[in-house]
Amino acid sequence: MANLLKDFKQFLLRGNVVDLAVGVVIGAAFGSVITALVSDLITPLIAAIAKVPDFGALKFTLNGSQFMYGHLINATVSFILIAAAVFFFVVKPINFLVAKSRKEPPADPTTKKCPECLSEIPIGAKRCSHCTQIVS
Repeated sequence: MANLLKDFKQFLLRGNVVDLAVGVVIGAAFGSVITALVSDLITPLIAAIAKVPDFGALKFTLNGSQFMYGHLINATVSFILIAAAVFFFVVKPINFLVAKSRKEPPADPTTKKCPECLSEIPIGAKRCSHCTQIVS
């Protein structure tokens, strides 16, 4: 039993499990922020422009069955707005920070030092232009 608890403790304290748990908690919290942004700011802006704050009441009837296509429109608009908010407020800034922190690999050298006089000569040179020493 003690060995089982020890294995469980090792499993929980591995980096991947803890990172995943933190990611889920942060994601849930961020989801509520994005939902508030969409429902409290962006949707009223669209309602002011389109003069229709909620499409949920849109429906049509066919043979006595009601098709509530307004809910689909609401869900689609909400999805597009949430995806745009995540893209512009999370993905773009993170990509910018990653690109800024990434350093370019050094370029291939185009010169080398002459072993005799230590002057810079082209990498393909067979003889130093300063001291005329043969360079391998």
